Amino acid sequence: MAITRYSFPEMRNIFEEENKLQLMLRVEAALVKAHATVGNIPETMAGKIVKEITEKASIEYVKLKRVKEIEREIKHDTMAMVKALSEVCSEETAKYIHFGATANDITDTALALQLKDALKIILEDLDMLLDTLLVLAEEHKETVAIGRTHGQMGIPITYGLKFSVWAMEVDRHRQRLKECSKRLLVGKMSGATGTAASFRKKGILIQDYVMKELGLISTLATTQIIQRDRYAEFLLDLTLIAMTLEKIGKEIRNLQRTEIGEVAEYFDIKKQVGSSTMPHKRNPFQMERVCGLSRIVKSYSYASLDNIPLWHERDLTNSAPERLIIPQSCILIDYMLKLTSKVLNSLQFNLENIEKNLISDKRNMSESVMISLVEKGMDRQEAHEIIRKLVIQSSIEKEDFERLLISDETIRRYLDEEEIRNALNPKKYIGTAIEKTELVIERLRSSY
Repeated sequence: MAITRYSFPEMRNIFEEENKLQLMLRVEAALVKAHATVGNIPETMAGKIVKEITEKASIEYVKLKRVKEIEREIKHDTMAMVKALSEVCSEETAKYIHFGATANDITDTALALQLKDALKIILEDLDMLLDTLLVLAEEHKETVAIGRTHGQMGIPITYGLKFSVWAMEVDRHRQRLKECSKRLLVGKMSGATGTAASFRKKGILIQDYVMKELGLISTLATTQIIQRDRYAEFLLDLTLIAMTLEKIGKEIRNLQRTEIGEVAEYFDIKKQVGSSTMPHKRNPFQMERVCGLSRIVKSYSYASLDNIPLWHERDLTNSAPERLIIPQSCILIDYMLKLTSKVLNSLQFNLENIEKNLISDKRNMSESVMISLVEKGMDRQEAHEIIRKLVIQSSIEKEDFERLLISDETIRRYLDEEEIRNALNPKKYIGTAIEKTELVIERLRSSY
């Protein structure tokens, strides 16, 4: 199964059917406790009933196999669980199972418990990725490389700044998920249309008790279901994470291209195979995998948006998609985050190629020369135009750019040979890249 190939057990287990059943049973047990607390169960029976349901609301007693058997007969998964639980309880206790609830009171609240566990793992993954990026930023804060815009060589950047940019982006994802959790980790116990009429006048008390018992936030107003904008926001946040991972993946893949060759995924030279027919290949397959899976996560977020506008107090068009898109989005993001951290932790740097690309064309330093001229008093537009013409001349006539600068009388009125050479030195034109990297490291390390 594809999802097994692209997953780790801890996250996958959260969405296994047995765990979902256990959480639904847990919600049913909390509901019975709530009924006892508000006086809906006779005081003489309440203790015994709560004790029995607390014990029996477990997959040790309620077997998934039996629930499936009942579901095949009645065609309703939640009611199958209720019947299976009732079978293992006394007749007296069974009367209070699922009393006043509708299916989504149980399933939506159980989903919140699943998402609470999933969110914990994803935040840990983000912390791990952030730590990896900050280590790389520290190690390479002075590694000067050529920057690229529009796929073309631009002016210098540092690898430390590149990693710092990614680190700040990852930190924003952490912040978004923590903020989203306030709207995501909610449960409901409000009946068929949200009025809680089946609980009489005790609906708010019952819902608040159940959510406190489960460690969730109690919703104030719902229909038969929790409103799906909450899940859409979460999946959109996961999509933003996926896009950042794709961005990192594309950069590594591009930098690993033969004609650039600055960084590369780790390659086990003893056993690893790059191609079934080209023995020389060392493909960035792990980052290609991350980039490919990001498309899946993104596509799931579209479906989550379509789940928001349902008919009246609800219809069932959201149910089938959510059984796929919510678990699989969490499972894939967990996998992608862990894989990206692994790749970055073992990323190989070709410092010789980084240096070679950096100094490969002096014309890349044209902005530096222009700025130097302006600082010495030349008009900015005049400086831009004269440098532009010399760059074109150097390119067409295959002339050395430095020689053209030194021999130009207008430029020599402002800059001497040493000043021109300094302006052409890429390692002297990195601005505040190192300082920015150090500030990012200091700020983010104090935040987690």
